[in-house]
Order: sequence, then C-alpha cells, then structure tokens
Amino acid sequence: MQSWAVRLLLFFFTAPAFSADRLPGFGAGVATFTVSGVSSGGYMAVQMQMAHSSRVHGVGALAAGPYYCARGSLWTARGQCMTGAPAASRSDPDRYGREKRIDPVANIGKARVWLFSGTQDRTVVPTVVEALARQYALLGAQPVLIKDRPAGHAMVTENAGNACPVTEPPFLNDCDYDAAGELLRHLLGNLSPPSSTPGGRLIAFDQRELGGTNAISMAAEGFVYVPRVCETGPCRAHVAFHGCQQSVEAVGERFVREAGYNRWADTNRLVVLYPQAVARYWWWTYNPRGCWDWWGYTGQEYATKEAPQIRAVMAMVERLGTRQ
Repeated sequence: MQSWAVRLLLFFFTAPAFSADRLPGFGAGVATFTVSGVSSGGYMAVQMQMAHSSRVHGVGALAAGPYYCARGSLWTARGQCMTGAPAASRSDPDRYGREKRIDPVANIGKARVWLFSGTQDRTVVPTVVEALARQYALLGAQPVLIKDRPAGHAMVTENAGNACPVTEPPFLNDCDYDAAGELLRHLLGNLSPPSSTPGGRLIAFDQRELGGTNAISMAAEGFVYVPRVCETGPCRAHVAFHGCQQSVEAVGERFVREAGYNRWADTNRLVVLYPQAVARYWWWTYNPRGCWDWWGYTGQEYATKEAPQIRAVMAMVERLGTRQ
C-alpha cells in the first residue's frame, strides 16, 4: 500500500494540466433561487437552504436526512444518519438562527420542500428521509415526500442509468420517473414541458477563483448548464449537488448531462449550476468518496453560512447574477 507521502507526491506531480476559464455571468435572477441534491448532495442542499433561507426559497433532496444530523461526527453520519432513525428536531436550526449563523428560522417555513426516498435504498434508508420531512414540518414547511418508487441509492431518472433498484455507479437509475422534473415543478410552480434533447451549453469553469479549492475537497472544475435563451436574457438559477462518488472526477459527465435538469432548463429559462466536490485523502480533509461536507471534514461551521463549501457555492451563484 502506498504511504501518505507517496500519495501526496503523486497528487502534486501527476495532476493533469488545468485550463478552465472563470465562471461567466449571465445576469441570472439570484436574489432568490432553488437548490437540490442526492445523497451527500441532498444533505448539502438542505444545509444551503437553511443557512440562506432568505434567498433559497425551495429545496429538493433525494436520500438525505435532517439538518445537522451528524453533529460534526463521521461515525454518527455513517450510522444514525444513514441507516438509523434520527430524531426530527428544530433545536439546532433555532440555536443557529439565534446565533445568526444561519438566516432567521422563520424563513424556512415559507420554503417549498420536495423529498424522495427509494424503497430499495439501503444506503440512506427511508426512516432517515422521513425524519427530514418531520423536521421541515416542525419548522413550518409543508414538505412533499415521495416514497413509493422501488429505487436504490441514486438520482432517479426517466430513462437514464442503471435498473431502478440498483445501487452502483454512476448512481443514476432509470425508474421511469423524472425526479429532476418533479422537484423543479414543485419548487418553481407551473413549468413548460421539457425539450426533447438539451440544446444549451454545458460550460466547465474554474471553481478555485471563487473559493472552491482542493483544501476544502472541491474540484478544480465546476460546470454550469446555460440554455440558449439565457445567454442574452434574464433567467432563474438552480443549484444541483451530485452525490458521493458521483462527481465528474468519478463518473465523467454522467450526472451533469443525464440527471434530468437540462431539458427542463431549456424551456423554462433556468441556469443550472453543478458545483463539484472531489475525493481527498489528506488527514486534515479526509473525504475518500468525494462527498459534500455534511459531517464536518471542513470544520465546525460546515452547516452554517460560514461553511467553506457553502461560501464557495454562494460566490458562484453571485457570479451567475452578474452580466459579463
């Protein structure tokens, strides 16, 4: 087995050349926006929504549990928050709200919330997602929970990926169910039918200049999908977080192209941001599966407005709102 020193040397001296440009601005409407994600990306979407509830007016989460479920512990994350029955409480959001580490908790009850749990998911079991639904209800929201589809642990699609009950890369499952479309319709209201095939641009950009660095387990490149109509006219913004082992580094562009968002974006004036986490094996940032931080590997502030990953993604959202 390679030593840690050898791994570090391999990383620094064999990393590919990097050439992505800075993230463009498209004049998107980002005063308010929506977020969604699957697995660790679902946890991250919930963290971002609660941290910035004055601006994030809708959240979709597949296979994710309550806000601050792990309480800074990897062992709690891997146990209670994946295969247990965690408590549904508003105490942590209330405390962070009083301390002004997240936006006022009163905003959370106004958000639109869409949740999904597959009946064949043994990675994040249904009781965990049900606890998230109860937590949002305690905070005054009216969450929709879809829990009747025989899906494994994956982003559920209409016609892309593995068989529905499977749990394996690329963690996209063909369940004859368009989860991206269903969650977007719930979060955004009435939408036009999706395009038959995506016709916009998928743009790679440099995450590092906006704070998305290796030190916080974010990849050098992120992606944004821009419909043609959004190149010159105003559009809304949505952030889609991939799950563990589902970044472009891990599965290529499967998630950013096949998760289902882009066809809806084309016909509904929606820019979709796909930030990217990356696997890290450093003792101070140990994240071997390329998960978003929902247990504290970037520090104690991981679920607040001061969280390094949340700050980086918010900087990307702000950039989308500029016109360049």
